[in-house]
Amino acid sequence: METAPIVVDGVMFVTTSYNHVYAINAVTGEQYWHYKHKIGPVSTYCCGPNNKGVAVSEGKLFMGTLDAKLVSLDAKTGKLLWETEIADPELGYSETMAPSVANGKVLIGTNGGEYGVRGFVKAYDANSGKLAWTFHTIPEKGHEGVWAENDATGRNMKRNIAAEKAALAKGGGDFYKTLGGDVWMTPAVDVKTNTVFFVVGNPSPDLYGAERPGDNLYTDSIVAVDLNTGNYKWHYQYVAHDVWDLDAVSPPILVDVKDKNGKMIPGVIHGGKTGHIYVHDRSNGNLIRFSEPMVSQEGLWTLPTKEGARMSLGANGGVEWSPMAVNPGLRLAYAVNLEQPMTYHVEAAAYPGGKLWLGGAFKNSVGEEQFGNVTAVNIDTGKVVWKARTDQPMIGGALSTAGNLVFAGEGNGWFKAYDAKTGKVLWQYQCGAGVNAPATSYTVNGKQYIAVAAGGNTQLDFKRGNSVFVFAL
Repeated sequence: METAPIVVDGVMFVTTSYNHVYAINAVTGEQYWHYKHKIGPVSTYCCGPNNKGVAVSEGKLFMGTLDAKLVSLDAKTGKLLWETEIADPELGYSETMAPSVANGKVLIGTNGGEYGVRGFVKAYDANSGKLAWTFHTIPEKGHEGVWAENDATGRNMKRNIAAEKAALAKGGGDFYKTLGGDVWMTPAVDVKTNTVFFVVGNPSPDLYGAERPGDNLYTDSIVAVDLNTGNYKWHYQYVAHDVWDLDAVSPPILVDVKDKNGKMIPGVIHGGKTGHIYVHDRSNGNLIRFSEPMVSQEGLWTLPTKEGARMSLGANGGVEWSPMAVNPGLRLAYAVNLEQPMTYHVEAAAYPGGKLWLGGAFKNSVGEEQFGNVTAVNIDTGKVVWKARTDQPMIGGALSTAGNLVFAGEGNGWFKAYDAKTGKVLWQYQCGAGVNAPATSYTVNGKQYIAVAAGGNTQLDFKRGNSVFVFAL
């Protein structure tokens, strides 16, 4: 379970694997209704049959499904209102993300970066389910980019630019149709400027870069588009021509930040698999700063080999898909990270037609310790303020409250509350299964509650479960 419970007027909506939705009393746990999506004969997914939650707007719920559909339900009864196909699951498309809703539009991306899809974000009319617009994360022309030699932090990525240019001139750029660029996680929306912000995943195939010369825009990027039309506004690419699966996954957060002159401006931040938090000017995407590394980066940008080449930064990150949290008063962002060294193996692989397409493999480095951390970063300076080590790699997300608490769960079942200023563990509870989902906070009749799902994780093989725990503050 990777769901984030959402509460509206005292009713909690929770999703589980295989696209079940439950409506329950947020105080007592009494079930009101249950909906089960009838999954079609084909569903393709790389990392477990998960679902990260629903969006809610004007009495309707919206959920993406494993067979690449978008469904709308009546929030009071669970009755299906409409259903539409987003993409063809036989080509590797699927949905596990929670959509977002703004100005009558339901926004949703797609999985499939490991299957050779052409990624997108789509907007649907919330009342009818009709498609309003599509933004392709892989442009038909120009995906070769600027032939960047360095990553967003200025470090050389050891590309053979001359060989890539020769390959593009010889073979052409028609591979845009299978170049990947999935959008795993929920877009953020600035309704004042009618702007949608999202991050884009890895190119396909993951490791075999010879198949796809160029920067592979807009993979491994943060992108801004117009809410009404889907028209491009700006992008910023973190890793060009990625051959390590170190894509941009953790959802962007809108927060005011200090620019380089110390002036407070609207910003957007992203926690990368690279182990950095990136701070951008929301109006134009300019990178204001990046944080100190939150994880080891030994051997960074070591190129994959047939035999296998080691990097301390594993393919899961850094920050994986886990949502970050922000305490605006303390000027801190909180991220959960993995320390998971891997060896990267590459092999030639042609497009297999909607099947798994890695172009090699990434494997845990034998005999090396794996662990994780919860890290606090000052978004105005980029400095790491505190770091709390965990026994296992962290995946699931963080929650920050106005009472200066930070909540995060672990694969061993522990759900912990940290002091937001110091990182000291103040409280913990054993949930009996991996707590690998982001906690949420809500109030009913003036009382504050914290809810979190404990269902384990397929990616890291943490103990499975099927429960939602609710705590009162």
